[in-house]
Amino acid sequence: MNQIRLLNSVIDNLTLLELLEVLRYGGTVFTPNVDHLMKMQRNQDFFRAYQVANYRVCDSQLLIYIARFLGTPIRQKISGSDLFPAFYRYYHADTSMTIFLMGAAEGVAHKARTLINQKVQREMVVGCYSPPFGFEHDPAECQAMIDRVNRSGATVLALGVGAPKQEQWIAQYRDQMPCVKVFLAIGATIDFEAGSVQRSPRWMSQVGLEWVYRLICEPKRLWRRYLGDALPFFTLVLKQRFRLYRSPWRLENGQDVLKYQETLVKHY
Repeated sequence: MNQIRLLNSVIDNLTLLELLEVLRYGGTVFTPNVDHLMKMQRNQDFFRAYQVANYRVCDSQLLIYIARFLGTPIRQKISGSDLFPAFYRYYHADTSMTIFLMGAAEGVAHKARTLINQKVQREMVVGCYSPPFGFEHDPAECQAMIDRVNRSGATVLALGVGAPKQEQWIAQYRDQMPCVKVFLAIGATIDFEAGSVQRSPRWMSQVGLEWVYRLICEPKRLWRRYLGDALPFFTLVLKQRFRLYRSPWRLENGQDVLKYQETLVKHY
C-alpha cells in the first residue's frame, strides 16, 4: 500500500472506496489533520496512540496541498465525517456489520442512531452512549463504556469524543472489546449525523476552507487550534521539504514509523 510521510506520521494513500473495501477485514482508522500533526509534536502519548492505527487517511484539504508541495501527492481527502456515512451505506446490507456510537452530548448519539437506522432500513446501529466529561480519567467509567460495547455485540465502534481522547482511548482499550473488528475515530461526526451541528458548505470543504467555517462557529474553542499552530506547522513543513525535520519522539524499539505502520497493515 502506498504511504507517504508527513512530519512524524504517515498517511495511507487510499481512495475512499479502497478503504471501505479493506475494512471488510477489520482495522483501526484515524484521520490525521493539521491539528493532529501538531499535537503529535507535543504529546508523546498521542504519538504512541497513533501507532496502533492500521489506516491513517487524510482529513484535511490543506494537507492535500502540503503533500503536493512535498512532492508526494495524496489521492483523496477522507474526513471522518465523510468516511462514516459512506461506511454505513456501503455495508447497509451486510448484517455482520453492526455499529456502536460513542460520543457527543446527552441524547445526540441516540438521535443519530435513529436517523442512521432509518436510512439503512435495519438496526445497524445497535447501541449508543454519551460519556460524561472527564471520562478518560475515570477507570470505572471507561470499564462501563467497554461493557456497554461488549453487551451490544457491535462489530464496529465509532468513537467521536475529539482528539487526542478518542485515539488514546482506542489505543488503550481496543483489546478489551473482542467483538469489535473496526474502530473509527470520527470527531464531531455524531453531531453531524444527528443534525445538531451543521457542516460547512461543500464548496468550502473542497477548497480547504472548512476550518474557517468552524472557526466562525466556535471561535473561543478553536482559535488556538487553527491560528496558533499555523506558523509552527508551516515551519515544520519547510524543514521536512529540506530534510531538516526530526521527530521529537521515536518508537520504543527505535523502529522507523513508516516501517512500523507497514507491519500493522499487513497484520490485517
